Amino acid sequence: MTFDEMLELAKERPQRKAPSDEEHQLQKSCVQWFNLKYPYLKGRLFAVPNGGRRDKTTGSKLKQEGVIAGVSDLILLKSNRHFGALLIEMKSKDGQQSASQKWWQSVVCSEGEYKYVICRSLDDFMREVNDYLSNAE
Repeated sequence: MTFDEMLELAKERPQRKAPSDEEHQLQKSCVQWFNLKYPYLKGRLFAVPNGGRRDKTTGSKLKQEGVIAGVSDLILLKSNRHFGALLIEMKSKDGQQSASQKWWQSVVCSEGEYKYVICRSLDDFMREVNDYLSNAE
């Protein structure tokens, strides 16, 4: 295959939308706030690095290791009176859930065991976390 043929193939492939830095900045602020507000829970809130661009080999290895498309951005492993964990999807103001995110939400929330929320601002995140933890066991 010539270089020109490779370039032509690359043009034909659908390109993924570039990730917004807005969600990164929002999630970073939320995690910083959480670690300051709830230092005794440090390590219980963690990110699931499902996003980002990867080559096919890395993507295949991750899939074999159990990576699942659509998993929420943050997981708080702390039960309360009603739920076993808080699952947090971070979105920009105009961001929409992907099909895989909607599927994963339906799978993990089908029995009411976990609370799934979408946060579009630091205020949303603080309200959801504070509310969730106010119902702690």
